[in-house]
Amino acid sequence: MSRNNNNNNNNNGNNHKSSSSIIKPLTSSNTNNNNNNNTKPKSKSLPTSHAFRKSSPASLGAIKDDSGVLGRVRVAVRLRPRNAEELVADADFADCVELQPELKRLKLRKNNWDSDTYEFDEVLTESASQKRVYEVVAKPVVESVLDGYNGTIMAYGQTGTGKTYTLGRLGEEDISDRGIMVRAMEDILADISLETDSVSVSYSQLYMETIQDLLDPANDNISIVEDPKTGDVSVPGATLVEIRNQQSFEELLRIGEAHRFAANTKLNTESSRSHAILMVHVKRSVIGKDLPFSNEGLNNSHLVKTRNPPMVRKGKLVVVDLAGSERINKSGSEGHTLEEAKSINLSLSALGKCINALAENSSHVPVRDSKLTRLLRDSFGGTARTSLVITIGPSPRHRGETASTIMFGQRAMKVENMLRLKEEFDYKSLARKLDIQLDKLIAEHERQQKAFERDIESVTKEAQKKISEVEKSYVDALEASGNFEILRLQKVLEDELHQKEKLEKDMALLQSQLVQLSFEADETRRNLDSGEPGKVVGALDSLTSQIREPRQNDSGTGDKASIATLFEQAEDADVRIHAVKVVANLAAEETNQQKIVEAGGLTSLLSLLKNSEDETVHRVAAGAIANLAMNETNQELIMAQKGISLLSMTAAQAEDPQTLRMVAGAIANLCGNDKLQTRLRNEGGVKALLGMVRCRHPDVLAQVARGIANFAKCESRASTQGTKAGRSLLIEDGALSWIVQNANNEASPIRRHIELALCHLAQNEANAKDLISGGALWELVRISRDCSREDIRSLAHRILSSSPSFQSELRRLRIKH
Repeated sequence: MSRNNNNNNNNNGNNHKSSSSIIKPLTSSNTNNNNNNNTKPKSKSLPTSHAFRKSSPASLGAIKDDSGVLGRVRVAVRLRPRNAEELVADADFADCVELQPELKRLKLRKNNWDSDTYEFDEVLTESASQKRVYEVVAKPVVESVLDGYNGTIMAYGQTGTGKTYTLGRLGEEDISDRGIMVRAMEDILADISLETDSVSVSYSQLYMETIQDLLDPANDNISIVEDPKTGDVSVPGATLVEIRNQQSFEELLRIGEAHRFAANTKLNTESSRSHAILMVHVKRSVIGKDLPFSNEGLNNSHLVKTRNPPMVRKGKLVVVDLAGSERINKSGSEGHTLEEAKSINLSLSALGKCINALAENSSHVPVRDSKLTRLLRDSFGGTARTSLVITIGPSPRHRGETASTIMFGQRAMKVENMLRLKEEFDYKSLARKLDIQLDKLIAEHERQQKAFERDIESVTKEAQKKISEVEKSYVDALEASGNFEILRLQKVLEDELHQKEKLEKDMALLQSQLVQLSFEADETRRNLDSGEPGKVVGALDSLTSQIREPRQNDSGTGDKASIATLFEQAEDADVRIHAVKVVANLAAEETNQQKIVEAGGLTSLLSLLKNSEDETVHRVAAGAIANLAMNETNQELIMAQKGISLLSMTAAQAEDPQTLRMVAGAIANLCGNDKLQTRLRNEGGVKALLGMVRCRHPDVLAQVARGIANFAKCESRASTQGTKAGRSLLIEDGALSWIVQNANNEASPIRRHIELALCHLAQNEANAKDLISGGALWELVRISRDCSREDIRSLAHRILSSSPSFQSELRRLRIKH
């Protein structure tokens, strides 16, 4: 039989009068006042220590440990006013209960002169408004669900005492009559953002030990699934509807209520014959900040972002409208209605056994005796925050049922749950966003590629057209000039051939000199390998004298020649490159570096960077400078001759990865000199390093990472010695975003240098705020746990343990360390 909601209001006699004043929900101050009350409960009342342990969103009675928050089940009692039938039948009798709401007590009369007193978390009189009931019973649970916890609101009581009125009333005729379900959804929708959060609902009933979908009646045998890891209980077979507004939710409740089983009994003309279970799943995103870093190698419109994975909090609210307990002789049930009553009483009995076992801390809780107890496994003794409202009537004829309901509530107040925050990383959402961004970048790349191809095609056609015009003009000019012009051109050609022969002879002479230089360099290297330094010096002197001889012969002076003479005489590009390579090979040996500098090699190499347009010359010269920059004295000479500016200019113009690797290596060596930090940064050294990441070649990135690590190490040392204060110059120049982005790079050399750089930056407390806001804290935690090098891992762990700023942020994020 389907329930008629319009008639339910009148037939149940459950109309509750609205209270003219709204009383605030129970607070800790009320609890303390009640604990100090001198009135002692009688033997059947709950002990005071249990009766006054309250739970709230922030402090649920609250013993905290690493796994959750301890919170007792809260129980409120609500008295239904007399209905029309009771006003007549019990006119000569007093109510069987007397409420003392200010003391949170009720008295159950045994007779005219004796009564039992019981204490609850809240006592609601027959005049309590629906809003008042929601605020003291349900609102704290709803707030906990919005914070990421599970919550349960349940109504228990005899048939016809107002359970459905309390929970499921829609308030269509009078909005003040709205029940807990409607008001809870109003608060949830008001608190979430529909753009980033979601709310979904399932509505089912437990009828004759089968779970049936109230939104799809054909789905009438749904299984219960328990997560073996978390113990969470779910009904995945039930229809799950996403809620976007209050109207759609109320329509869903109407549909479900129309399909719920009800019957006419002596106690209630619309008696619920099933337990209704409303499950509300709330998914909330806690979005981390995106940190944009402009990559100079990409189009300016593109940004590379480092992302902290967004956090997701998943709370579940379960609202349970239990079918009323009843005695067969009073309800008059027979036939199929009798079978329904037996099934209801059996499931409620199983629930009572579980409550008793939990209240007495029994080693065995018979959860599997009924599907109802399996569904409520998380609500009693689990991880949910639970509020129970027990409904009673005033009639003395039903004193036994009222006493049974009160004792159920008293036992439930002894049950304690361990609340746990349902929070996890939303990697799927982040992956979807990155996929979308990748698709956009691919599409943009394809558009640019097509535009580039069209431009190339256009330029090619234009060039071919001009070539054709020039060829035609040339032919016409030959025909017009005649034989005289041909003879003149032949003479010019002969002169050119003679000049070419002379140049070839000069080039052969220079090549022979370079062969001799190469031989001397190889001999020097062999002497180094054999450990004969005397021969090395002699070989270098011989090489220097060979370079000096042409200048002495030309000038006739005794002045000391420089290596620049060799570079100047090598007019052919291949010869010049070979000469620079010889000097670079010699510079790789520390014992040769002073001789090279004395011979003017450093000045000549820097001059090549400035004046040469050949990128191969730039690459070899930068490699030689990088070798010389390994010596501290040479580092100061390089800076004095504006070497960092020339290296920065070369880095900005170069495209070849090997050239950039050499330049980055030279700057990285300079970054390791404590005396040159400020000057190197002011002359653009740091920005030149960061600019070279556009290449993306792993060898280049490894040198950039090494330079940043050297710079950060010098800064850390200066900060420790007290010679430097304030934020890192690296952070001021925008290096932090790239550092965080590459902290977990797949390439081991890059990752190792970046991890060292992060640790050195973190040693200065002045950098802590930038590191936290830039996402570096997550990487420091990862390094302290997963880094392959024990020394770096220990350094990261020590920094996190000693920094007050990092410790505070870790506690805020609830990250163990």
